[in-house]
Amino acid sequence: MSDDPQSKPFPPLSLEEVAQLLPGTGEIMASVGIAWWKCAYAARGGNWELAAYFARRVRGLQRKLARTRPKYADDLVAFETEHLTAVLTALGAHNGPAFERAYASATDAANELHVKWAKPYIRWVLPDEPPKDLDLELDR
Repeated sequence: MSDDPQSKPFPPLSLEEVAQLLPGTGEIMASVGIAWWKCAYAARGGNWELAAYFARRVRGLQRKLARTRPKYADDLVAFETEHLTAVLTALGAHNGPAFERAYASATDAANELHVKWAKPYIRWVLPDEPPKDLDLELDR
């Protein structure tokens, strides 16, 4: 048998151990914040498909959060219904003004939820600069 620690089998994990390995709310919401940031700048650059991709990414992450943290589920479903749907509709219509209104409303609602869930110190704001890791503008 090899002395390589990678070659030694690990015992099976219990369901509780698997749950402890899942990303926490903070990690998931950090990913949401990055996707939300990129969504805004992609829309502002006219790259509607990329912006919609990031809005759907937010939706997917929040759906996972609702499953792993059920205490937030009702608020996350309401947020999706009341806000993310409007953002996605505006993106699908390539309607910049409607997107900006829906995006601002959704951001305000998210910050209100942080207060509701006893985290008033978390107040998300759109960074002044676009992310540098993607070409967010559609070639014109």
